[in-house]
Amino acid sequence: MAIQQVYDPDRIKTPMKRTNSKKGRGIDPGFVPITWDEALDTIADKLMELKNNGETKKYMFLKGRSTGVGDVFYKKFNILYGTPNYFGHGSICAEAEKMANWATEGTFSYHDYDIANCKCYLMWSTDPIASNRQVSNAISRWGSVMDGAKIYVIDPRLSVTAAKADKWLPIIPGTDGALACAIAHVILTKGLWNKKFVGDFKAGPWNYELTDNYNNKKNLFVAGETVDEEKFEYANGYGLVRWWNLALKDATPEWAEEVCGIEASTITEVATQFGKYGSSSISWQSPGTNMQVRGVYGAMAANALNGLVGSIETKGGVFRAASASTGHLPDHNHFRDSNARKMAKMKPIDGRIRKDFLAFDGSHIHGNVITSRIADVLNQEAPYEDCGYEIKVLISCWCNFAFSSTGAQRWEEALSKVPFYACITTHPSEMAQFADIVLPAKHHLFERYGYQKNNQGLQTYISVQQPIITPLWDTKTDETEIAWELAAKLKDRGFANIYNYYSKAFVDPETGNTPTKASEFAEIAVKILTEPCWNGKNAKAGQGKDLESWRNFCSKGLFNSKTQGTKKHWGKLGHATGKFEFYSESLKELLEELATQYKCDVNEIMEGLNYQARDGLAFVPHYEEPVRYGDEKTYPYIFEEHRSRLSREGRSANCVGFQELKDLDPGDEAWDDVLKINPSDMQDLGLNDGDTIEVSSVQGTITVHAKGWEGTRPGVVFKCYGQGHWAMGHIAAEDYENFKPRGGNNNEILPCDWERLSGSTARHGGLTRVSIKKVND
Repeated sequence: MAIQQVYDPDRIKTPMKRTNSKKGRGIDPGFVPITWDEALDTIADKLMELKNNGETKKYMFLKGRSTGVGDVFYKKFNILYGTPNYFGHGSICAEAEKMANWATEGTFSYHDYDIANCKCYLMWSTDPIASNRQVSNAISRWGSVMDGAKIYVIDPRLSVTAAKADKWLPIIPGTDGALACAIAHVILTKGLWNKKFVGDFKAGPWNYELTDNYNNKKNLFVAGETVDEEKFEYANGYGLVRWWNLALKDATPEWAEEVCGIEASTITEVATQFGKYGSSSISWQSPGTNMQVRGVYGAMAANALNGLVGSIETKGGVFRAASASTGHLPDHNHFRDSNARKMAKMKPIDGRIRKDFLAFDGSHIHGNVITSRIADVLNQEAPYEDCGYEIKVLISCWCNFAFSSTGAQRWEEALSKVPFYACITTHPSEMAQFADIVLPAKHHLFERYGYQKNNQGLQTYISVQQPIITPLWDTKTDETEIAWELAAKLKDRGFANIYNYYSKAFVDPETGNTPTKASEFAEIAVKILTEPCWNGKNAKAGQGKDLESWRNFCSKGLFNSKTQGTKKHWGKLGHATGKFEFYSESLKELLEELATQYKCDVNEIMEGLNYQARDGLAFVPHYEEPVRYGDEKTYPYIFEEHRSRLSREGRSANCVGFQELKDLDPGDEAWDDVLKINPSDMQDLGLNDGDTIEVSSVQGTITVHAKGWEGTRPGVVFKCYGQGHWAMGHIAAEDYENFKPRGGNNNEILPCDWERLSGSTARHGGLTRVSIKKVND
């Protein structure tokens, strides 16, 4: 499909400008082709107008998925220009997972997994064969995984991985925390926790079984009974007894069955097997578990199971991201003027600096951007209530929030109101339809320099992207070449700071030369950032010694770090305690800090964050009732979504391969968009396969086709994300010229809400209920 993307006749081939001043869905922009000079001159004039009026804060930059050189434009350009308003897509992605890992384990990052040696999997809506950062790795290994491990998939949907599991647990959406706590309850009451990693009860008269033998210790974790923490001696665990007392002692399998719809006997079986395999077990969470309005605590509970069985950095266990050194962009402070320094202190427009958001980024309260909320702010009357000013100029790069963000209609309204908007993209996306200037980007895999850093198989791999074909059309690299040429235009207008930084601070690590044109700058930027991978002379601890040169790195295409060792961080996990925190002192400290900032107590903070926990429960993994939009009488069905294995980060809908092979996603149909409904619900609704239906929520209505499917539990309906484009091209849309979508966009029926500890967009856990109505074709 990447080949189909690069040769797609619907790609943006040259810069374009809008000739129709009216903006909105279904309104023809009247785009006409222009030269790069005219396009960049227009943008530079708008930026200089703000600069000359002391209004640089009124410029905003939005970024989607990027390569490792994304910060050249995303951060450095915008910091030096002087705006606090540059926002990435991360909070729309999966930041809640990082938050849960940090609260328990002390690492604000995704996990890596030793799937080659794991013996028991709990897959929390995880579908690594189809939708995960390790898809190629998982596909190549999953046959061996199935031969050598127990696989339990916890998912309301029969995913590809669930179809290949030992047992599928079709949980009620949003109740993951209850199931995780019940599993922990069983592990503790059966004495299956890893005593070497966590700790154990001390010997003493309170727990002996034989009157004269204190070494034959009794398990004090008994259902319904409180435990004295003084009787427990910790190793690498912390606060387990408090977790038990606050959240687990009454979390029996029978209690969980009523909440999550999984039989108590199944819960006991799964917990026993997970505990039996101990440190070779993996509890593997996904956005389906954590990107819920109240998702972090359930995700903490899922990760705490890894702590309970001691599978942290063990053979067959869970690992934090492997380390491999990359370079750093040159320091920019010498090139920052007084205005830029002043504007860096201004309040950003996303509204994260407020009492009802913690928005933790791993280092700072209010440090994580809340990208989805920007649409709401843009729709306020100017000056915006949240920040006291308005946005006049917007540049976006490789993002399509008018399609990919929940409550997508909000973005359509917001983009219609921005006075000037320049969109950098490869395809005529929904956001591009609102642009005043459209700039065509090179394809990231085949036409430009970049690099990617990721983790797989307990290694970090760094892959270089490089031009291997001559660009087909008049395109430029979004992250470097466009940034360079726009900086040059600003220099011509009297503001040279960004250009001077690019042209003087960026030094080729091989030749010592500085760039003189955009193409040189693009390559040098990647060389600087990947130097530790290929320059053996400057590499840390011998890293990159075998590659020796930039050209050899480009020839090989890939650098692999050393495989991680086991138990590397035991006793020195990322918290002040140095231990795995079942009772999170670190989260407690954050919540108390936010409470102090707003002169209230933690309970008031928790209410503002839309969590139910109060007092000590706020510091331990526990079950929170799911938030659902829409009353059950009007909207009787819980709506859930999933990702396609063909998605390519959501950019592949205009590929024939995506549409032709859509039935690779379980329950889906080629060249169609279906709502998957349990057969019993199909009968109640009087529906047949292929019937045209309207699916409505409190947010909006979409039109799709009905599909009876046994792979979802009664009362829960599923739809794959990816269809519903009314733009993007002639394949993605059913009728591109007339803005008619192929199917429906999930984000037009999913309301916008957040997991407020991390600032992540909430989209899972059965966020909304829907009604289903048959319509005449």
